[in-house]
Amino acid sequence: MRVTENLFVDEGAIEERFVRASGPGGQNVNKVSSAVELRFDTRVLDAEIRARLLRLAGRRISAEGVLVIEARRFRSQEMNRHDARERLRALLARAAEPPKPRRPTKPTRASKERRLEAKQRRGITKERRRPPKLSQE
Repeated sequence: MRVTENLFVDEGAIEERFVRASGPGGQNVNKVSSAVELRFDTRVLDAEIRARLLRLAGRRISAEGVLVIEARRFRSQEMNRHDARERLRALLARAAEPPKPRRPTKPTRASKERRLEAKQRRGITKERRRPPKLSQE
């Protein structure tokens, strides 16, 4: 399966299981296994891509490093299968994209002045909330 220009995933790393879905479908839901449970072994990926995928996938990754995607949005098995594969492709494409390097910047003089003026105004507002001080003469 082609994910991006440079990333291809071997079909052998993808396992599909068809299970009975809950929800609408009438009597059909009791007879047909239309939901898809797609399992993808992440160990076939590059270390960098795998690390980003583990962070993106969260709870969908098992302890063995297997990504599990459940698709039961549609009533048809084929539509759910396509949906699961598309979600896998989208997740892998996001993981394959390297993070943009952070370029440190310095605040401008005007932004520093605005910040200090805002702090000054806030201090005055808080000071006005206090009860007046009684002079000791």
